[in-house]
Amino acid sequence: MSETQSTVKNTRTLVGRIVSDKRAKTVTVLVERRAAHELYGKIVARSRKYHAHDEKGEYKLGDMVEISETRPISKTKAWAVTRLVEKAKLI
Repeated sequence: MSETQSTVKNTRTLVGRIVSDKRAKTVTVLVERRAAHELYGKIVARSRKYHAHDEKGEYKLGDMVEISETRPISKTKAWAVTRLVEKAKLI
């Protein structure tokens, strides 16, 4: 493999909505997914919150963002915001 070729890492990426931006350099992202119930087969919504690193503090409450897995940054933070998918709508 030559130096001109870029090495692509297979990191997991998720898309979710920011539900908290109160901490410095950290946002809480709520990721929702739909899955079939184990016994009944009905489609149900499952959700999970991830703490993601936001170095510049540029993402705000309600923004839809993409996060990707990184090295552990703190005890609870091993994800980083990679891009803004959709800006929060004003009410």
